[in-house]
Amino acid sequence: MGLLFRHPLFKYVAIGAGAILLIIVAVTPLVTAIVEGWSHRDLELRSRLLFRSIEDRMASAIASTGQSSITPFFERLASDEKLVALGFCDDEGKLHYATGLFPGGLECQELPRGNVEAFTTLRTAHRRLLLSVFPVRAGDRRGHVVLMHDMNFIDARARQARIYVALALIGLAVGLGLLATALIQGLLRGWQRSIKAQIEEAKLVSGPISVGGERSRFDREIQSLLREFGIERRYTDGIKVEWSPTTLRMLLEEELPGTQVIVVSNREPYIHNRDNGEVELQIPASGLVAAVEPVMRACGGTWIAHGSGSADRDMVDAHDRLQVPPNDPAYTLRRVWLTQEEQDGYYYGFANEGLWPLCHIAFIRPTFREADWQQYVAVNQRFADAVVQEATVEDPIVLVQDYHFALLPRMVRNRLPRATILTFWHIPWPNAETFGICPWREQIIDGLLGSTILGFHTQFHCNNFLEAADRFMESRIDRERSSVSSSGMETLIRPYPISIEWPPAALLSQAPVEACRIAVRERYKLAPDASLLVGIERFDYTKGILDRMRAVDDLLTREPVWKGKLVFIQAAAPTRSRLEQYSELQAEGLQLADEINARHGHGDYRPVLLGVRHHTPDEVYELFRAADACIVSSLHDGMNLVAKEFVASRDDEQGVLILSSFAGASRELSEALIVNPYDTAAMSAALQRALLMPKDEQRERMRLMRDLLRERNVYRWAALMLTDASRLRKRDRIRASQTG
Repeated sequence: MGLLFRHPLFKYVAIGAGAILLIIVAVTPLVTAIVEGWSHRDLELRSRLLFRSIEDRMASAIASTGQSSITPFFERLASDEKLVALGFCDDEGKLHYATGLFPGGLECQELPRGNVEAFTTLRTAHRRLLLSVFPVRAGDRRGHVVLMHDMNFIDARARQARIYVALALIGLAVGLGLLATALIQGLLRGWQRSIKAQIEEAKLVSGPISVGGERSRFDREIQSLLREFGIERRYTDGIKVEWSPTTLRMLLEEELPGTQVIVVSNREPYIHNRDNGEVELQIPASGLVAAVEPVMRACGGTWIAHGSGSADRDMVDAHDRLQVPPNDPAYTLRRVWLTQEEQDGYYYGFANEGLWPLCHIAFIRPTFREADWQQYVAVNQRFADAVVQEATVEDPIVLVQDYHFALLPRMVRNRLPRATILTFWHIPWPNAETFGICPWREQIIDGLLGSTILGFHTQFHCNNFLEAADRFMESRIDRERSSVSSSGMETLIRPYPISIEWPPAALLSQAPVEACRIAVRERYKLAPDASLLVGIERFDYTKGILDRMRAVDDLLTREPVWKGKLVFIQAAAPTRSRLEQYSELQAEGLQLADEINARHGHGDYRPVLLGVRHHTPDEVYELFRAADACIVSSLHDGMNLVAKEFVASRDDEQGVLILSSFAGASRELSEALIVNPYDTAAMSAALQRALLMPKDEQRERMRLMRDLLRERNVYRWAALMLTDASRLRKRDRIRASQTG
């Protein structure tokens, strides 16, 4: 072992260990400063988000109510673990509406005042506070709202950071020492064997023994085997935010300033049709439109879509653009025109006779034609060209929507390599064996892997895509990061459960629930005490419309007491009626409704009312509010936003949701009655349970679901994707600066 301690490398290891100890002493204050600065900025951001999310409501409360009602409102806000106190100071420097923990000795004149927000710190006997002062105008009153956040956690966080950094560096020193010791011992054994061999050789040839050159070679070998280790720890604390258009705009301004947002979808949010010479505006019955349109109203930007209305060309400018919404323009709609041949091949053919049944396990055989595929490729290229034309910067955020544009991400990536492409697949992704049916499976997966982030509704669908990429593509799958690396880039695969806006815009114009019940019963000539079930769907074979009708039939057969007392209204919007499967389904549905009505109806009573037409959002929400229960019996669905819209419509906290276990919404709305739509007897039992459920149980279930939707609304859905995009863009900038 004497040789070990005399070896030059040992001296270097000792010097390195000493250097690491010195680094610990030097780095600790820097780490403390970084953590404190980051935490301080975290609290400032938290203050901004909280104030801006409650600004309007708070200003209204201060302007119109007395202290007895405002102070409890402030106290509820101050229940947050980091938010200590709130107060309102008027322009004369007088404190109003302070919560109980507001420091007694603090005078309003001591606070920063002006027309802009300000931040300062205050140390009391027990804690250190961050004071965030925001100007506010409440009617004729002007003043400042003061938010006080506890900063004591910063000291604890800094202590943790110092401990972890010290442990990391010590671990690094110990690891290097052990590694170096093991290497030296191994090399010394080899060296000793070499010396013995040279000695034996010297005995034979009586030559001199020289080991100096060999020793230098060992030194160089040891040096080449040493490694550098880095330990990184990131501290993150979640901030609970009430997501709204305002907070989503704030996120864009703070995280993605000056970024252009472009949405691409087949369905347009506003359709202009000509009827008897008059142009009528139609909002399509589409879950995609219901989810994305509120986001675009909040973010602005450009939405590129197929102009399908008979009067669409009459409403655009020379560049095929118009500003929407019509009454309050917030973003640009760019329409792309397709010939009938292109629409037949791309939309009706490959997308809806091929990909749609392939991805939905509803036992409809997918049809794949070479001609349809060629049209699909051509239309994807057309839309990619439109994205490039509309892009005003080199790195826009492009939100690609749904299965109509599987090839578009790669096409856009080839033209705009710096773009951040977020693709969201609104329908299920099947297992790899099922997807293998598609003749162009590799091209579709490669097209989607042009995305920066590829989103699905559920983790299950993400896992299916990873399996398909692993099986059919030459790629590297990182299951820990949930990513696929192919063609020199990495694509993150993430679940983003889509949702609806909160509160829904259609709810604002609705009458009280009791008035809706009376109106619907009068319109459909129902008895005042009739129990009402509703279903709202497109007439698609994946929605299980026939299955819910059979469940109603089974209930009336097993429990005849419901005859005359139960009515099921199915609002079914016609869709893709040019395809044989859809026209046959619609005919079968009408026939089944007639058979059930003939079997159980009498006089003017018909238990099943099937309305095949487009229903406006106001009509849909009126039906929701009038219903005793809503049936969502999807045979296979990505999410199904009808379930969420029904819950959002019931501000009376009554009504029961009957929800298929094969809809993505069932993974979130667990307080619904979850059913298997293929089990008719179990479905009919669930219908009866819903109709007999006590009001207290309805209220408890509905309240829990509404709380979830309030928190997980569509603005949160968009924020999650945009936040991930922001992180990736920052990471890429750092990498670019390092390589540059």
